[in-house]
Amino acid sequence: MLSLQNLTIRLATPESDRVLVQDVDLALERGRMLGIVGESGSGKSLTARAIIGLLPRGLVASGAVRFQGASLLTMSEREMRGVRGARIGLLMQDPFTMLNPLQTIGATLVETLPAATRRARAEVKVEVERRLAEVALPADVAVRYPFQLSGGMRQRAALAAALARDPELLIADEPTTALDVTTQDEILKLLRDIQQHRGMSIILITHDLRVAFSVCDDVQVMYAGSVVERAPASQLRQNPLHPYSSSLLLAELPVSRYVEELTMVPGRVPPAHTVAHQCAFAARCAWADERCLQTRPPLEEVDAARWSACLRVGEIAEELEAQVSEADAVSDRPVAPALGAGLVVAESLTKTYHSSSLFGSRGTVRALDDVSLEIVEGESVGLVGETGSGKSTIARCLLGLNRPDTGRITIDGIDASDFRKLGRREERRVRTCVQAVFQDPYASLNPALSVGSALHEVLEFRQDGNVEKRAVGELLDSVGLPASYASRRPAQLSGGERQRIAIARALAMRPRLLICDEPVAALDVSAQAVILELLRQVRRERGMSMLFITHDLSVVRQMSERLIVLYRGKIVEQGDTDTVLDHPTHDYTRTLRAAAGATVERAIQ
Repeated sequence: MLSLQNLTIRLATPESDRVLVQDVDLALERGRMLGIVGESGSGKSLTARAIIGLLPRGLVASGAVRFQGASLLTMSEREMRGVRGARIGLLMQDPFTMLNPLQTIGATLVETLPAATRRARAEVKVEVERRLAEVALPADVAVRYPFQLSGGMRQRAALAAALARDPELLIADEPTTALDVTTQDEILKLLRDIQQHRGMSIILITHDLRVAFSVCDDVQVMYAGSVVERAPASQLRQNPLHPYSSSLLLAELPVSRYVEELTMVPGRVPPAHTVAHQCAFAARCAWADERCLQTRPPLEEVDAARWSACLRVGEIAEELEAQVSEADAVSDRPVAPALGAGLVVAESLTKTYHSSSLFGSRGTVRALDDVSLEIVEGESVGLVGETGSGKSTIARCLLGLNRPDTGRITIDGIDASDFRKLGRREERRVRTCVQAVFQDPYASLNPALSVGSALHEVLEFRQDGNVEKRAVGELLDSVGLPASYASRRPAQLSGGERQRIAIARALAMRPRLLICDEPVAALDVSAQAVILELLRQVRRERGMSMLFITHDLSVVRQMSERLIVLYRGKIVEQGDTDTVLDHPTHDYTRTLRAAAGATVERAIQ
């Protein structure tokens, strides 16, 4: 159905001419699902955009892209409009990019339906309801606006729009990255069911190998703009034939067990043009030798349906297989540190949000319903629950960003239920005691300030001025970054590096409690491991307490000793992390655990 041969994408401007994606081959048969995986910067999304002719201005694609025999790269823009939507659909990570916020879901679907269907007015309502039912949405969603839907419902509506013209191929670009575990599982099963029912083909782009293994027939691994391995999903999971694929597998966090030391891929993905004449992964590879630095390895068939771009694959294949097998060994959780007195106590918190809109709709959401919890000195507490369960509302109340409607919050012995009532000295003490790291580090850093200025600003607040010059460098060193990063701005850093800066800024206050609100949700697997291991190290060195908020059970298994489960604003279960995850007693906890396990089980099968 679709084939790519030597697809190369260049940035071609008067100021620059460099390769971004180099010599990518791809073959997709009708009725199959292909996963394209790799870290940020590997060229996955650019490859997808080249297929449908949506490359940003200044980027030029060469090579061959053929869809059912037709050459897509040589088509005019007018001809491509007849392909997009009608024959090749696109589903993006953020459904808000596909749904008009000023338009009902039904109106959006009507726009995307074939013209012949739109002309038959009597059939339109029935057809919209049928399309919604296909993605498991009720008919009344048609009269609702995107902001009135949950994240999972928005993604289902976006999928219905992408399928409205019955394309033969769907390109899904990170469609589950921002979703909680239960919603992610639902969307993945939905994609697979629709694909099998329609007999269509799907390209699934993701940085999460578990997701790719759970639903894809074949997986293609990309790195620095090139394909480094291609294989059936089941075979690649059991026996990777490229060091990079193996590294990604080892960096995946298991949901079923604790890992004593998280596996990280050192360094970062290099720009494609800087490694165009050598093995792109050589600088991060434990098996690299002189040949790898002097020759660009071609993607060659190693075994039946197995392709690898590694010069040493014949020599190291057994080591790669053994490395993956050894990673399944169970680690003993270290003895929990001695705990002190209660540092944060929340008693009977309630919080209701009242909403209204430009369209006249009103409503209330009970975000917290009689929530009580305690965090003692030195412990790490996990807080899990799906989107809308109240996790972030608890964090915002503890940070003074929200006020609970009723209840009491005590921080370090100070009543911090309402920060407006605190004296200057008390507020300073509370804010110094509790700091936070949020999901999006770019949103929490001032893009106009250099890294050094942002950190210096916090150090000045803590020390009332008199900041020594070496203090910023020491702070950067504490999060594994060189002092030279002080001169950089956030836009010059990778996602993982920005999150390290956000952690450094929080640590500059020397907090006794660090609240981490989904700090790795937006990062790929290798960057996740780096940040989580850093947080572990900081906690060990400083004896700091932690409230770790996440929807990812594999992450919370590694980062907490005690676990609290939230559901619709209520605590439904809490206790030792391993006990709660291995032997849940509440139906909702069982649902979360089953959803996380289902993705893994499908990957194994």
